[in-house]
Amino acid sequence: MMLQRLEEEGIKGYLQDEYTVTIDPILTNAIGGIKLMVYKDQLERAIQLIESFEQAYKEAVVCPQCRSTNVLYITQPNNVTNWFTALATWIFGSYAISVKKIYKCSDCGYESTTLPENA
Repeated sequence: MMLQRLEEEGIKGYLQDEYTVTIDPILTNAIGGIKLMVYKDQLERAIQLIESFEQAYKEAVVCPQCRSTNVLYITQPNNVTNWFTALATWIFGSYAISVKKIYKCSDCGYESTTLPENA
């Protein structure tokens, strides 16, 4: 998505290792994940745009409990049943770990599985 947003602003780039990670997700950590690459002469402008996109996102998401804009989208391991599943799949060679993605306020600790509405 970030590549598309940069291209809309006239920055040319590409995704490195996109296909490798898509084909074999287990290699993600070994190769450093998918990398957004831009040309050197456009790097400074790309960094400015990415920072402005991230700032706009942070300002758009407000914690419903404390009204902080310090809300992050993070991954958390699922419950014990999923840990058992992860252990069983690891034993049989799959190495899958079940996680859930949540929105968490860094200030008050509020958690939600849906994007908090800006009210």
